[in-house]
Amino acid sequence: MVVRIAGINLNNDKRIDIALTAIYGIGRSLSDQILSQANLKASTRVKDLTSEEENKLRTLIEKELLVEGDLRREIAMNIKRLKDLGSYRGQRHIKKLPVRGQRTRTNARTKRGKRVTMGSGRKKSADKT
Repeated sequence: MVVRIAGINLNNDKRIDIALTAIYGIGRSLSDQILSQANLKASTRVKDLTSEEENKLRTLIEKELLVEGDLRREIAMNIKRLKDLGSYRGQRHIKKLPVRGQRTRTNARTKRGKRVTMGSGRKKSADKT
């Protein structure tokens, strides 16, 4: 039996507190909060959940929390708003540079990608002109 919450199939062999983190927008701390609200033990395996517990989790997550597509859409709209305003953070997003104050002289490779440097510009003696 596959447990499907917010459009995501949870892994049957994992503990429920870990399996919930497969849903975009749910981390470890939020997963623990959800389980305490649903009165479930964190050590319970997904395959051992009853259908009643499954439905309780599904209603808690889908009705009360912003997860998966809705969360991604809201984040994208927030970034679009910053770009449209022309704010500093929006400009950094447009230029694909780090937004949160990191240095860019070095160590910005994940955002900027691999860069090729020019070198000295001097031709090697073996090269033909």
